[in-house]
Amino acid sequence: MKVSTSEILDGLMRRHPALECCREDILQAFELVLGTYQGGGSVFTCGNGGSAADADHIAGELLKNFRRERDIPPDLKLHLLEGDDDGMLLAERLEGSLPAISLCSQTAALTAVANDIAWELGFAQQLLGLARDGDSLIALSTSGNARDCVLAATLAHELGVNVVALTGEQGGRLAATADAAIRVPAAETYLVQELHVPVYHALCAMLEEELF
Repeated sequence: MKVSTSEILDGLMRRHPALECCREDILQAFELVLGTYQGGGSVFTCGNGGSAADADHIAGELLKNFRRERDIPPDLKLHLLEGDDDGMLLAERLEGSLPAISLCSQTAALTAVANDIAWELGFAQQLLGLARDGDSLIALSTSGNARDCVLAATLAHELGVNVVALTGEQGGRLAATADAAIRVPAAETYLVQELHVPVYHALCAMLEEELF
């Protein structure tokens, strides 16, 4: 059964009343990323430490089924079904996917940039090679001042890439430069991260409901 995006947001607020102050920002972030996907674009994620794990987590939720079944494109499925056993397996088991790349998981690129250029340019260098006008960057920083995330956001604007920031209540430089900034009401690192998880789960659920 299809669930509306407003129902998903309402459910988030019931479970985490403290996030009511973020409702409009979450909706704004959703609309930005939805526009990226409707335009055929991709989403990139980044963060450091626990936020890097969250960046990987977001990409994983977007790349495959999250809460509901997702079909692959009908033409692709039909073509695969006309093939051999491998094609039939692909047709029957693959799940619909939303293009998402965690910039934290590209170990060779990150270490090359850190060694050859500067560690804080690791995310920006990847964006330069991968991102296109209309794409979106979701950057997570509990303080909002992670240098590599701020630099990635700065470059993103030059490339025509939307920036969604997930930060703590202070927001920092990242929130100040973002197109949509979700400042969760906490300051201590682990408490900020505890609130980031339900926020991005709601975003992923909303996108999935709208696009599948």
